[in-house]
Amino acid sequence: MTQQVSSVTQSEWRQQIVAQARQWIGTPYLHQASLRGHGCDCLGLVRGVWRALYGREPEDVPAYTADWGEALGEEHLLEAAFRHFRPQPSGVMASGDVMVFRWQARSPAKHIGIVTGPETMVHAHAGACVAEVAFGIWGRKMVGCFSFPEP
Repeated sequence: MTQQVSSVTQSEWRQQIVAQARQWIGTPYLHQASLRGHGCDCLGLVRGVWRALYGREPEDVPAYTADWGEALGEEHLLEAAFRHFRPQPSGVMASGDVMVFRWQARSPAKHIGIVTGPETMVHAHAGACVAEVAFGIWGRKMVGCFSFPEP
């Protein structure tokens, strides 16, 4: 179901993003999938929230491997974030923002989640269902914070 988002405040817009992300909680992890309640990976979660907000995919997503460009050092996920979202200043994040993470300092960014509160996010990772969790160690691995473009 596509949400109509016209003439809403920034706070209302962010609340809608968080509400959409929370609807995915409990969805099993499934690499390359993006179907709420059935399966998704971290990118599939964000794509699904995007579809609910805008009624379409941000772009066609080709098949991708679990290594996300590690062999060639390519930054596919971070580059896509810059194409579709608005970068936020370092250290500034709010509910509804998208956080991009790097597992290791010299490897490409390959994880993404949606901020739901001052220290929480919704994300999907292998071996678990989509969950709302504390940033914990994830905060130290963040390499970018982005906001969804307002409609």
